[in-house]
Amino acid sequence: MTSWIKSDPVLIDSAENTQSDGKSFEQLRQECLQKGILFEDPDFPATDSSLYFSQSVPVAIEWKRPTEICSNPKFILDDADRTDICQGQLGDCWLLAAIASLTLKKDALTRVLPHDQEFDHRYAGIFHFQFWQHNKWLDIVVDDRLPTVRNKLIMLHSASNNEFWSALLEKAYAKLHGSYESLKGGSTLEAMEDFTGGVGELYETKKSPDNLFSIMKKALDRGSMMGCSIDITSSAESEAKLNNGLVKGHAYSITGLEEVNYRGRTVQLIRIRNPWGQVEWNGPWSDNSREWSYIDAAEKRRILQNSTEDGEFWMEFDDFKANYDRVELCNMTPDALTENTKRHWEVNTFEGSWIRGSTAGGCRNFIDTFWTNPQFKLRLEDADDDDDDVCSVVIALMQKNRRKLRKEGLDMETIGFAVYEAPESEEQASKDFFRYHASKARSRTYINTREVSERFTLPPGEYLLVPTTFQPHHEADFLVRMFSEKKAGALCVCSQPPPPSLPEEETDEEKGLRRLFEQLAGEVSKSFHVSHLLNVFLSSGKEIKFDGLTLSTCHSIINLMDVDNTGMLEFQEFKVFWEKMKKWIMLFLSFDTDRSGKMSSYELRIALKAAGMQLNNSLLQLIGLRFADANYDIDFDDYLTCIVRLENMFSTLKLKDFLMLSMNV
Repeated sequence: MTSWIKSDPVLIDSAENTQSDGKSFEQLRQECLQKGILFEDPDFPATDSSLYFSQSVPVAIEWKRPTEICSNPKFILDDADRTDICQGQLGDCWLLAAIASLTLKKDALTRVLPHDQEFDHRYAGIFHFQFWQHNKWLDIVVDDRLPTVRNKLIMLHSASNNEFWSALLEKAYAKLHGSYESLKGGSTLEAMEDFTGGVGELYETKKSPDNLFSIMKKALDRGSMMGCSIDITSSAESEAKLNNGLVKGHAYSITGLEEVNYRGRTVQLIRIRNPWGQVEWNGPWSDNSREWSYIDAAEKRRILQNSTEDGEFWMEFDDFKANYDRVELCNMTPDALTENTKRHWEVNTFEGSWIRGSTAGGCRNFIDTFWTNPQFKLRLEDADDDDDDVCSVVIALMQKNRRKLRKEGLDMETIGFAVYEAPESEEQASKDFFRYHASKARSRTYINTREVSERFTLPPGEYLLVPTTFQPHHEADFLVRMFSEKKAGALCVCSQPPPPSLPEEETDEEKGLRRLFEQLAGEVSKSFHVSHLLNVFLSSGKEIKFDGLTLSTCHSIINLMDVDNTGMLEFQEFKVFWEKMKKWIMLFLSFDTDRSGKMSSYELRIALKAAGMQLNNSLLQLIGLRFADANYDIDFDDYLTCIVRLENMFSTLKLKDFLMLSMNV
């Protein structure tokens, strides 16, 4: 019977310590206080390797603690707000835009910035921050040595020269990803998710729904974080300032939406912040523009009460859609929301891997391997409160650790997913299923970002989710999250596809078996006899193309069939083995369609299932890595070695179970 999973959100109390010695922030701080020393982080040292991995440091950098930079350093001065974020030399405006949005969500900010650390109370040169990564919260510890040039911070910093929470947060985030350089270039959504555990959505303003303003307003009301940007057509346009004051290829944060009465009509306004500061929109509704003189004075004071020349500005929503290209919206998970938030999401999660040769099947374009991708079954039971016919879901596919792997020459894979009506069988859907059934929903495109997410409305029922890379044979680990208005069931489908139809048995070969055995080996057979016997017998036919079985394979055969432990096979033992061998040969031939003497490693799972061996994805992936060649093929000798060793393993496990049962009796 199918066992459906109900996933609960991960709470902040479960944040994991990440320091290599296993010690928590409090343990490390207490040790430093007792010894009278300042903490120096061995996991992220104050060296060039923590700054860059692909180049040498371009200037003479000196690592300094805040107490060496100013006389009265503060972790947070007055309050952490969006004016504390000024971009340094690193190209991580996407991160800064997310931090600016974070400062508007005080509960989320307190989670990321635990307020149990200061420079004037129990100071030991150590600070910590908490980030969400792949369905769990991590506690990241750093020392407070920061990169400077001529006593000035060169990375993210506050407008106040004695406030350091934002600079230390950036350092902790750089440690999480391996280096400061790893933070170059990214999506605001990525950091928003890491600050909240939320799930992102992307809207293109030129193709947006008519109610985009309403969607964004409701999103802000329920605690969502938002950013926006202007597309570039070439790298030369990156960070290029336009005549209207906006910057192309730059990440902005959205901090407010309002409707005002302007000359007898309602105008929709949006408030945007540039992390650079002092580079603002200069069109209608910008600071000191004449439009503000035509609205109610009290309304004007309410809206502009916090406005300064700090990079934050208002603009009309229609101008916003005309000038900006993308809106990134981060929905908060239930554990990230306050009790008075009107709407909560239910969350289900899956984790998996694409492994070449077994589960890296690529997109639907590659039908021969597409079905081998991991598959997950979803059950939507209850329709939305405001619609009896459909269920609202957001599905998000995230690839893991790709930013950290940049130093190894790896980058983001191009990923996407498809959703099908689930077949009645609880086994993995076969190639034929996908050949003859169209998807009911899918990601709009395959793209090389950390996460791809889409919002759908689907009728209640059971569905099959297939996450993939675009090209087959590309490896990555991934996380899938499904957000729904009502609780939903989730199930990882085991790799148990139905067996293929077998070719007709070749009984003519069986007739000469005893005669050949007696001619070559007599009454008993050693491993070299088995090798010679099988090589002669198999090569006498034209069905299997191979170079001969190795002695290692034949040793495994004798270990499997030698029931009297003589180290040799009698004919009756060999005959039993040959019955197995015929089945394995027919399985191999059913996949070696071009008679090349090889079968695709992606088909191995079907062959093993048909041979009575049900393996989980982890074992299948290891077997694929062990036996497949560079083209993800397995030749007959390796195929036979694999299947004989598995048969040995299953026989041993059955014997152990029998002995344990006998002992209990």
